[in-house]
Amino acid sequence: MTPLRFPAMLGGRLEGSVAIVSGASGNLGPVWIRALADAGATVVGIDLEDGVIEGAAAVEVGDVRDASAIAQLGERVAREHGEPRILVNNAGIDQPPGPGSGGRVEDVPTDEFRGVLDVNIAGTFNVTKTIGSRMAREGSGSIVNIGSLYAGVAPVPSFYEHLEPAFLKPPAYGASKAAVVNLTRYFARLWGPSGVRVNTLSPGGVAGGQDAEFVRKFSARVPLGRLARPEELTGPLLFLASEDSGYVTGQELLVDGGFTA
Repeated sequence: MTPLRFPAMLGGRLEGSVAIVSGASGNLGPVWIRALADAGATVVGIDLEDGVIEGAAAVEVGDVRDASAIAQLGERVAREHGEPRILVNNAGIDQPPGPGSGGRVEDVPTDEFRGVLDVNIAGTFNVTKTIGSRMAREGSGSIVNIGSLYAGVAPVPSFYEHLEPAFLKPPAYGASKAAVVNLTRYFARLWGPSGVRVNTLSPGGVAGGQDAEFVRKFSARVPLGRLARPEELTGPLLFLASEDSGYVTGQELLVDGGFTA
């Protein structure tokens, strides 16, 4: 895998800030953590298991579906590192193509659908209400919810028609990410008077080892003609997390290469 490249100008931008990133070991969790740390923040990750992630001061074990566990985690972070000023809600479930994924919507179990919503939207709600309320009491903070291109447009079935076994992009994924965008607006209006900004960062297709035929099909629909490199998401993240976006709240920032243009 090509090493991530981070612009030197980001150093020190968030000096003295404490940041929390949920889904720390997911596909993009380490990208957010490294970017925030390189910009000067003390970063604490949340994941189902502990571990070591480059740039993280600590990785706390926590399940975003468990509101009481997240409340305890917030207390530990404040006690050991300081009150959080940045929250990146990254934890989520997205099923990649693979054996057993199936190609018919009729075969999608309702329990599987609910399970995605439980993590992607209820989990985001749990972490936001718990950590965000601390920010509101302190009078400042920035929350960045990680959305998706598919919060606003439907997946293109033909992107996956070449796969064996057959694959259907899970319907719950886009539905949950659309709900995240609306939840963003809800908390932006609720906590704006308390100095807390809440925005969504919605990536488009991000390069991550996809098969060549999928990359060809997807890239053909993108005006820039390619998938995003992971490091190209860090500038938008730091814009939303920092005071550079001090008058921006309740917004969805699409980083999709023009897919939705």
